[in-house]
Amino acid sequence: MRYISTRGTAPALAFDDVLLTGLARDGGLYVPESWPVLSAADLRALRGKTYAEVAATVMRPFVAGTIADADFDRIVADAYGGFDHRAVTPLVQLDQRLWLLELFHGPTLAFKDVALQLLGRLFDHVLAARGERVTVVGATSGDTGSAAIEACRDRDRVDIVILHPHERTSAVQRRQMTTVLSSNVHNVALTGTFDDCQDAVKAMFNDAAFRDALNLSAVNSINWARIMAQIAYYVAAAVALGAPDRPVAFAVPTGNFGNVYAAYAARAMGVPVAKLIIGTNSNDILARFFASGAMEMAPVVPTISPSMDIQVSSNFERLLFDLMDRDGAAVAASMAEFRGSGRFAVSQGQLARALELFAGHRTSEAETMATMSRWHRGTGYLLDPHTAVGVAAAEAADIDPSVPVVALACAHPAKFPDAVAQATGVRPGLPPHLADLFEREERVTVLPNDIEVLKEFVRARSRVAGGRA
Repeated sequence: MRYISTRGTAPALAFDDVLLTGLARDGGLYVPESWPVLSAADLRALRGKTYAEVAATVMRPFVAGTIADADFDRIVADAYGGFDHRAVTPLVQLDQRLWLLELFHGPTLAFKDVALQLLGRLFDHVLAARGERVTVVGATSGDTGSAAIEACRDRDRVDIVILHPHERTSAVQRRQMTTVLSSNVHNVALTGTFDDCQDAVKAMFNDAAFRDALNLSAVNSINWARIMAQIAYYVAAAVALGAPDRPVAFAVPTGNFGNVYAAYAARAMGVPVAKLIIGTNSNDILARFFASGAMEMAPVVPTISPSMDIQVSSNFERLLFDLMDRDGAAVAASMAEFRGSGRFAVSQGQLARALELFAGHRTSEAETMATMSRWHRGTGYLLDPHTAVGVAAAEAADIDPSVPVVALACAHPAKFPDAVAQATGVRPGLPPHLADLFEREERVTVLPNDIEVLKEFVRARSRVAGGRA
């Protein structure tokens, strides 16, 4: 399997290089040169398999030629062995056609664990084989950071620096990051938005000399391995609901487009996906795009679903690459226009192609709260505010009523106790392994949105830069 950049000029790479590289040298994102195919027989053969078995089967073509099958099976089984539900990503039925795919049974209670518990082990395997060390830098709107830290903590060959927007995450989200006191873990609270954090990470990767000196690597969903791991739970859910003999739709609350892009990838591999419904909060750049064909930035508005408070959906570039018939130069031009003016548009033909599969739905704060309240009253289920955005999008979708709709439950309600309590009157408690979270010591550095200051912080904490590799 070879990977190519969405901007067309970076070299094609094998999986191990893509894993460690993250962002392509031309500023693009890596995607497979061609999609592996799961035939109808392949999908039927997954019925009754464990989640780890399904995941290893789905992902194996993406690592072919890099990681031996036996090693990969062991890595995958180890990654999911610590989840607190035997099904890893269980399906819960809400009504006759609406299902929840619970993705919060990992150590940090968010869907990011599904990918990052695997990513940390892949780093270990590849770096040990190469005798190398990396400096991981990442940006988080709340959940990626804690999941990445949990995956990378105490790993001898990895130093990790995570940027989060100062005072724009929930207290639980922040403390899940800042109370990990491992010597290789470093947290930065950036005085700005998540988009500022994401821009800073991209700027570090785009500085070739800095990138090479520190051997930078990425844990954000710009890293293909993150997307690869997420494809598996869409396949597992579809098979559980009857694929390939029955189509399924997915409603995905998303800001950065990475999670729903993994569903797009599952469809490209042969999973019968009838519709992908994108749920956004008030930061509705994606919903506006699918309504108009124009991607246009607006100021970020703080909401009760902070992980989606994003106005630069970096993973959208991967879909744009296909909408533009894999023309890297055209993608690069659109991204330059977007960075320069805050706007770009696709043709009406390209938008029509996108709308064959995608639909967008914006959910206001009041609607999010009402959705949480209504489903708790009707079923006793506690939705976190992000999941509620996905459920609201699923309810609003105009699709064949015979098609089951799976809304992604992306976070445990205890990560957002204030919003859940306000909507339902019930304050969800943290599970036992996090029960003392608010008693733990925090370690975090508040820094200005200044790329040179940030680079110096990372340089001073990298064992690659310090000559200790």
